[in-house]
Amino acid sequence: MWRQSERVSYSGDVGVNLLQEAVGELVAAAAQAQKMAYAPYSRFPVGAALLAADGAIYAGCNVENASYGLTICAERNALAHAVLCGAKQFIGVAVVTDNGVTPCGACRQVLAEFGPRMTVIVADMHGNQQIYSLGELLPDAFGPGHLQK
Repeated sequence: MWRQSERVSYSGDVGVNLLQEAVGELVAAAAQAQKMAYAPYSRFPVGAALLAADGAIYAGCNVENASYGLTICAERNALAHAVLCGAKQFIGVAVVTDNGVTPCGACRQVLAEFGPRMTVIVADMHGNQQIYSLGELLPDAFGPGHLQK
């Protein structure tokens, strides 16, 4: 099931076409990453995959820590992987969890740094999907424009 928000906005037809062509691959990459998650405390494995503007896909999973605050979310792990590989512009992100929840607030803010208009695809283990714009999930995000020069 694919539900597209009416408020999703893209940065051009190329981004729309690239995202539409890559949705299946993007969700599959996030689902594969979810299998690699290290979640012994919450037992809540999460996989994420980012679609870069050049069409490359970068995946990540959550990595928990006994000191809970040091846990790394899948979305931020995927973003760090992408930046390490040189990507800094993103069209979309897929997040796969057992129950299909949206990214946490911290991940939304970090994603907004690199793609404030990106699309967020949320999928669960039953194959259900929903799609949002990042702006819908994080309206009025803090960004570089808010800093004094």
